[in-house]
Amino acid sequence: MNKDPHHNDITPPIEPIEEEKIISLTDNPDAMDVDELLAEYDKETSSLRKLTGILGYVAAFIAIAMSLFHFYTAGFGMLLAPRQRSLHIIFAFTLGFLFYPRSTKSRKDRPEIIDYLFILITITVFGYLFAFPKMIALKAGAVSQLDLAFGICAILLTLIITRRVVGIALPIVAIGFLLYAYFGPYMPGLLAHRGFTINRIVSHMYLGLEGILGIPLGVSATFVFMFILFGAVLDKTGVGKFFIDIAFAATGFFRSGPAMTAVLASGLMGSISGSSVANTVTTGAFTIPLMKKTGYKPYFSGAVEATASTGGQIMPPVMGAAAFIMAEFTGISYGQIIIAAAIPAVLYYFAVGVMVHLEASKLGIQGIPKDQLPSARKILRNEGYLLIPLISIIYFLVAGYTPTKAAFYAIVLSLAIAVVVGLIRRKNRFGIKEFLGAMESGARSAIGVACACACAGMIVGVVTLTGLGLRVAELIVTLAGGKLLLTLFFTMIASIILGMGLPTTAKYIVLATMAVPALIRLDINLVAAHLFILYFGVVADITPPVALAAYAGAGIAGASPMKTGFQAVKLALAAFIVPYLFAIDSSLILVEKVEAGVIHFLPIWQSIPILVSAVLGILCLAVAVEGYFLDHTKIYERIPLAAASLLLLKPGLMTDGIGLAVLVAVYLLQRARKKKVATS
Repeated sequence: MNKDPHHNDITPPIEPIEEEKIISLTDNPDAMDVDELLAEYDKETSSLRKLTGILGYVAAFIAIAMSLFHFYTAGFGMLLAPRQRSLHIIFAFTLGFLFYPRSTKSRKDRPEIIDYLFILITITVFGYLFAFPKMIALKAGAVSQLDLAFGICAILLTLIITRRVVGIALPIVAIGFLLYAYFGPYMPGLLAHRGFTINRIVSHMYLGLEGILGIPLGVSATFVFMFILFGAVLDKTGVGKFFIDIAFAATGFFRSGPAMTAVLASGLMGSISGSSVANTVTTGAFTIPLMKKTGYKPYFSGAVEATASTGGQIMPPVMGAAAFIMAEFTGISYGQIIIAAAIPAVLYYFAVGVMVHLEASKLGIQGIPKDQLPSARKILRNEGYLLIPLISIIYFLVAGYTPTKAAFYAIVLSLAIAVVVGLIRRKNRFGIKEFLGAMESGARSAIGVACACACAGMIVGVVTLTGLGLRVAELIVTLAGGKLLLTLFFTMIASIILGMGLPTTAKYIVLATMAVPALIRLDINLVAAHLFILYFGVVADITPPVALAAYAGAGIAGASPMKTGFQAVKLALAAFIVPYLFAIDSSLILVEKVEAGVIHFLPIWQSIPILVSAVLGILCLAVAVEGYFLDHTKIYERIPLAAASLLLLKPGLMTDGIGLAVLVAVYLLQRARKKKVATS
């Protein structure tokens, strides 16, 4: 057994590994069944019906048709916006009513009569928008009785399906906004407005492109769907297993081996996945049992996986679909946004990686011998072709292709490579069955995003109709007394609260229309303001009391959910600090200024010192939080290190110098202390 001379805890014995045995993490017998875990912890999966027989084939046909429609339009030209979006919503709502029951007591083997009725109304109501876009546009706001009836049905359908697929929180928020649009004259103070008739509200939500069919759904029907489909194709070609194996081969020999594997694999998976919970379950099924086996406490194991998986929503290129909507809202190209977002994301993962390594050092945990790990070179030689589509999509984005076109060409390349490799290697066969499976999986994964975007579109519609965004911005600034830090604090609290009840995409849309204007009024950089609200909405997934990703990790680890949640917050502390710093000084995200929808980045010679000081700042933060560096850290060392982390993270020659001096002083102090103990 391993025992640290300065620590009272004795780590659990590491089970002996058979000599000459090569360990593959994806073949780990302790790994849990991913589908069962998803059904237990992921809401969108747990409530799904299991359709069989004719119904199963019909549902699969609709899902495949949805994917093929989006794939074709991405490559050969989009339809008119009302048609593209209305057909997208017909597909999504139809699949939603087929797969998601109205309650837990409803039958799980087939839809009810009411579901078929809702599907029929969906096709009628949104089919009307698809069939007559020009006629509706020529009405210039005039609303017939038929328009009014269809509009009310569309609003109710959107609320009903969103409640089933996403949960009750988002529909309640949407209803509150709709009531606000009607009862405006009775609102207090700054929130009051002249009010709008039911006809005006319904026509704005239904007939135009500022309500249900607004920007959020437009992004879902183009960029987002194609990237979800890209992820589904990659999954069918075996990228998920490849990520886990290559991460294990690259990091298993570290002291923090399995935990570092979880950090790296979850970061890679998160770059193409938009769900914190799904990411936690997918990689956690393999990594959490092994972390526990090598000596990590159960709650720490669950927290590491949850924290690393949640970071996927801030890790380019996908960023949980929020980056696409951010590009649409800001008018800045998607490629520039992911460049600005890359530095904070890397700092986040660096912080988590350092903390798990320090925890391993503190507990005396040992890594797995290199000769018992799979060979990274062999994995890359046999399966390295799986990286080509990921590299290609980054190339296409940087080269100036639209995200939709980039995803289209990357999918074509993925399919071509999979077919060719399948012809050469029988075990990697990728035929028509696998292709249709990817198409079906992509459409089913997009249901939640489409429903959330349709419902969030109504919220945005009320904001544009009433001017609520400017009123809320003024209210936030007034409450904060014009103080920047207070404004950021109030925005952070709002982001976390909304993030607890809403999907990342919907939360971001709401705050982008209401809170960002307040930040911009205080001269915060446009990109920094949008990234600020995104970060705090994302970390809500690991922030108690509603920490869904942390609870999923706790469930797999067999640990206390609340204890796991608080440990996850501790590991993700960088995500609570860095946004404040880049909001105050955007040079931390390498942004000099934004003009006419174009980001002007800092020159390389200015960027390198900022990145180096940021990395050292994160190191100081990790040591202060974990209480271990070369040796157990004393309280009189932790406090200066915490201060040094803030000084190093804030760009500036003087602050960097002071912070670096503190870090070096603690290093020398601990080195001397450890040498003295070793000598005695």
